[in-house]
Amino acid sequence: MKNDLGERTIEDFGDQWTRYTGNEGYYGSVELLADILEPLVPIQEIHDKRIAEIGSGSGRIVRMLLGAGAKHVTAIEPSRSMNVLKKNTEDLADQIRYVEAPGQEMPVDDSYDMILSIGVLHHIPNAKEVVERARQCLKDDGLMIVWLYGKEGNEAYLGLFLPLRVVTSRLPHGLLSILCHALNVILSGYIWMAHWLPVPLRGYMRNVIGKFSREKRYLVIYDQLKPAYAKYYSQKEAIDLLSSCGLSDIATHHRHGYSWTVVGYNRGM
Repeated sequence: MKNDLGERTIEDFGDQWTRYTGNEGYYGSVELLADILEPLVPIQEIHDKRIAEIGSGSGRIVRMLLGAGAKHVTAIEPSRSMNVLKKNTEDLADQIRYVEAPGQEMPVDDSYDMILSIGVLHHIPNAKEVVERARQCLKDDGLMIVWLYGKEGNEAYLGLFLPLRVVTSRLPHGLLSILCHALNVILSGYIWMAHWLPVPLRGYMRNVIGKFSREKRYLVIYDQLKPAYAKYYSQKEAIDLLSSCGLSDIATHHRHGYSWTVVGYNRGM
């Protein structure tokens, strides 16, 4: 069952990134990358590092990393969006290695200073296998950084959207698109409210998604409702995911009160 979910999810994202290929504006900015990584990893620490990114999609994070001064990025992507990824990063291709494989099959290469997986592991049923493989590819004292959907702070949201996902993850694109556009109108109103009222997720509404274009807000909604598999991690589950694979000195940041940025070091077994 897990393999079926994983394969369906890869297909879902392949479809998504070949339909929606742009990464413009704040959505694709180094500023947003800093918002995801800090305060655990100052954006300056990206400079001159050799990095692997698991689940590179359409190349958004790859461009962010190189824009922040990374020396080289290995982009790992299993879906048919690899062609989009290459096209979106062709001007930086001399600094990129493209690997068309799932994270648990990334080539073992213990030369990476950092390995990132931003918004990906929570869509992988066998996420532990991916983290175990990533640890094998880190230098001694190398750093793994993951960003995960959070359980804490999302209780009301999950009460509404988890039952909805049972239906939306199976909808054809046309019907799901209509629903996402309708929800995007509601989201725009909620963002406006967040500027004036202490509503749940106010910081995220004002400081992150409120800075996205309407098109990218739609994509965020689509991204929540379409993939076949999605897990919302508690803080303990997020820590256990890294610690169970041999990473240590683990730290977490409850980003905007709704998600977890988690880091761990490869100190040896």
